[in-house]
Amino acid sequence: MPAYRVFQVATGNVGREMIGRIRRHPDLELVGLHCYTPEKIGRDAGELSGGEPVGVLATGTVEEILAARPDVLTFHGVWPDLDLYERVLEAGIDVVTTADFVTGHHRGSAETSRIAAACERGGSTFYGTGMNPGLAQVLTVVHSTDVADIEKVTCTESVDVSCHHSVDTWVNCGFGAPADDLAQLRKLESGTRVFEDGVRLMADAFGLDLDAVDFEGELGACTEDVDLGWWTLPQGSVGAARFSYVGKVGGVPKVELALEWQMTPKTAPSWDVQGCYVTRIDGDPIVYSKHLIIPRPGTPFDAAAFASIGMTVTGMPALNAIPAVVAAPPGIVTSADLPLRAFAGRFRS
Repeated sequence: MPAYRVFQVATGNVGREMIGRIRRHPDLELVGLHCYTPEKIGRDAGELSGGEPVGVLATGTVEEILAARPDVLTFHGVWPDLDLYERVLEAGIDVVTTADFVTGHHRGSAETSRIAAACERGGSTFYGTGMNPGLAQVLTVVHSTDVADIEKVTCTESVDVSCHHSVDTWVNCGFGAPADDLAQLRKLESGTRVFEDGVRLMADAFGLDLDAVDFEGELGACTEDVDLGWWTLPQGSVGAARFSYVGKVGGVPKVELALEWQMTPKTAPSWDVQGCYVTRIDGDPIVYSKHLIIPRPGTPFDAAAFASIGMTVTGMPALNAIPAVVAAPPGIVTSADLPLRAFAGRFRS
């Protein structure tokens, strides 16, 4: 089968990693790269990702995307670009994105309706992994397959996040600001509301009608100045957080996505970060599972290598889903709409 022709948008942390991953993916062919930074336009995609030239030069207009007629556009910016989405979708090009979209619930009906209308005009399909939670909700649903009489499901992402070198992202979530300022907890909720969509997607898969999805959170204050090498966190600033989105029925918690994010262990309070996803299904029987992501043998023990792993597990769910998204009917689709093979990786050729 011919490879799916992919036009990528953005070369930030995830985007740089995905250029190489697309090149090595047996199902995909990189045919274009869209950049927002003028200094990147005209440069080779391989060089922008820190590698050798690959013969694909970065462009900067939507017209150049449309002229390339790719099968799918992969969008790896931190925040959505509705104008770009709309033009690409109405031209009949499918979109797969890691940027802040799972079901669209938290982004509002106006934005979601705009995307759906563009899909209808172009006969195209739109799919978002949410960047994070990524596959957390899918892991949880799969773990419930052999459980009867489910009472509650919980998935906890318990990780050190210091390898994600994006100051803007963390400032948007309240990190680096005074932990005793309640505004930072509100910023954390605002910057992570996509996790509510993960809860709603799970509830949809379980056939559960939620009354509400509530945010609960606590911030960890740095006990001293912390120099991460790429960012400095002052004493008393937010250096960790424990928060969750809890779907409830009749006031009773039923579906929860919890996060334990540690930029540094030198915080009060601090949490026992386990470096994995922890899934617990309360029911008959009870299921408890840890999803560990481990560097392959020979991986350098340094920040760059661990950052690469983080970006890989963020972007690959989007890339591996491309064949299923292209085959899906027009409109907005979620992970609950895609077949199991959409979540399957690929063997090396």
